[in-house]
Amino acid sequence: MKATWNNTVVAESDDTIVIEGNHYFPPESVNKSLLIDSDQTTECFWKGTAHYYTLQQDDRKEPNAAWYYPEPKEGATERVKKDFSNYVAFYPNLVSVAQ
Repeated sequence: MKATWNNTVVAESDDTIVIEGNHYFPPESVNKSLLIDSDQTTECFWKGTAHYYTLQQDDRKEPNAAWYYPEPKEGATERVKKDFSNYVAFYPNLVSVAQ
């Protein structure tokens, strides 16, 4: 799978995890030079606290376009059947994710 934004590959991996229809990319497959930590967090009742990244390239920014769970709730990993700590997902209306 490949995540593309602003004509640039943000992440690429054959080992994504699909959770609720979103592809979560392993942290090492993500181009961290395009990510800026955001103060934004949200709470998922079964996954835990999501933290966000803003995408930035040159003068273009896409606030809170990506999210990850640094410490998924107990039981979430078992539900997904894989540890998805720090895996990064992207909002499909902002970032194109395709094979």
